[in-house]
Amino acid sequence: MPELSHRRRLLVLAICCTSLLLVSLDITILNVALPSLRQELHASVSGLQWIIDAYTLVLASLLMLAGSTADRIGRKRVFQAGLVLFTTGSLLCSLAPGLGWLIAFRTVQAVGGSMLNPVAMSIITNTFTEPRERARAIGVWGGVVGISMAAGPLLGGALVESVGWRSIFWINLPVGLLALFLTARHIPESRAPKPRRVDPVGQLLVITLLGSMTYGIIEGPAAGWTSPLILGCFTVAAGSLAVLPAYERRRTEPLIEPAFFRSVPFGGATVIAVSAFAALGGFLFLNNLYLQSERGLSALDAGLFMLPMAVMCLVCAPLSGRLVGARGPRLPLLLAGAAMTASGLLFTVLDARSSDGLLFTAYVLFGTGFGLVNAPITNTAVSGMPRSRAGVAAAIASTSRQVGSSLGVAVIGAAVAAGSRSAGWWIITGCGLSVLVLGTITTGRWAAGTAARTTARLDSDQRIPVTTP
Repeated sequence: MPELSHRRRLLVLAICCTSLLLVSLDITILNVALPSLRQELHASVSGLQWIIDAYTLVLASLLMLAGSTADRIGRKRVFQAGLVLFTTGSLLCSLAPGLGWLIAFRTVQAVGGSMLNPVAMSIITNTFTEPRERARAIGVWGGVVGISMAAGPLLGGALVESVGWRSIFWINLPVGLLALFLTARHIPESRAPKPRRVDPVGQLLVITLLGSMTYGIIEGPAAGWTSPLILGCFTVAAGSLAVLPAYERRRTEPLIEPAFFRSVPFGGATVIAVSAFAALGGFLFLNNLYLQSERGLSALDAGLFMLPMAVMCLVCAPLSGRLVGARGPRLPLLLAGAAMTASGLLFTVLDARSSDGLLFTAYVLFGTGFGLVNAPITNTAVSGMPRSRAGVAAAIASTSRQVGSSLGVAVIGAAVAAGSRSAGWWIITGCGLSVLVLGTITTGRWAAGTAARTTARLDSDQRIPVTTP
């Protein structure tokens, strides 16, 4: 990629953030519409889970393939294809005649979405090469999630009440078309110096693992946890999980780089991403049902109630990027874990009669925690890796987020289907505690040493010509 002026780099950052806004806004708007979808489409709890997880599952399954493909054939080209598919999928979702069609069209959206965020992060990583400037850019990137959390519930609530749930997908059309136009004009093409080969077996194992595990969790309450179908799903998932790392270690250019996980900060960031986004996915799913079903709020009022959380996320995300650039990832991770844990604990004691003040306190804590956690995850994932592998590293981090969201919706939705919403809040509390503990373990001197050795080994391997058998 040629050296760009400061103004051009900021423009590239803005265009890439637009793609994140598309994906993030879609999720937050959709969660507000869940009660309306449940009523109009006569959907069960598992049907609502599939509306969310059909998207996140396909997204998680294809993110790494999209990242490595973009590094190989061109990041701009893949990014543009993703914008076209996501925008088309959004249009189809708005026209869906029933629940099954909506779930199917959500997968079209997801195929496009898989080409957006990891590729955009790879473009940002290769545009902002100075570490402190990159950390700040990633902080801005994280702030977009805050914008989507602020705008999504309010916009979604207003649209659902005034026009109907189909209108929530219309928002993506002008944003997607604008991003496509700006990408064609202003983002330069780039690709990795050493193209990576496709890993179809690894890709199939990832899809099988995520699909069978999520299906088993979502359908378990209805089918029975000991039914042959559910036990078969978990057996297939366990088998795929056992085979995947063994197979990938044998390849010189694997879909998932096992060598990355020799770095404790990278491995820790991956698990932290799963925990944090499981908390977010489960929180959004459970919270909107709580506000509209238990407290009897309208969709718009539910969006207004969530505003304190969204504002704190918006404020804390760029602050986290600056903290990472100035002091490293440890402080924001510890603060994030503590805040998310405290928020989960508060929600375990809330019911329909709880005071608004206590509810808003829990929202402020969750928004603070989630706003702080994103920048250290992303920065840790891409900072220690060679620039030629930035797409793969960013895709693994993005995949971890989507896997976490899928699991959060699946597991907490299963708890709701079993009639135990309080268990869902305890799961969210446990996710926050995981962020706190792992943030402590993976940011010390010993962990930094493993990262340095991993980077040195990857740089050394990159200079040795290899062929894939």
